Amino acid sequence: MNSFAVLDGSVIPNPTPLVPEQAKGLLTVLNWASGIGLVLGVLGVIIVGIGMVIQLRRGEGGESIGKLGWVLAGCIIITGASGIVRAFV
Repeated sequence: MNSFAVLDGSVIPNPTPLVPEQAKGLLTVLNWASGIGLVLGVLGVIIVGIGMVIQLRRGEGGESIGKLGWVLAGCIIITGASGIVRAFV
């Protein structure tokens, strides 16, 4: 007998994750770390922008685009960290 024939394909399970009481403090720390990371990301974009203005006056304005790309990539990783981890776990 085919083992897949026994499974009911019409019912798709939808588990709801429950956070244990012991993990509440860890979630608070993770929320704080995410918030601080995003604030630092915005600060990084501002600092790169100031550097671009200064370098533009000297004629070197295009060199800061790479730095801006790294700052924005860091912001994307910070905001998507939970999704990235969830994809691997």
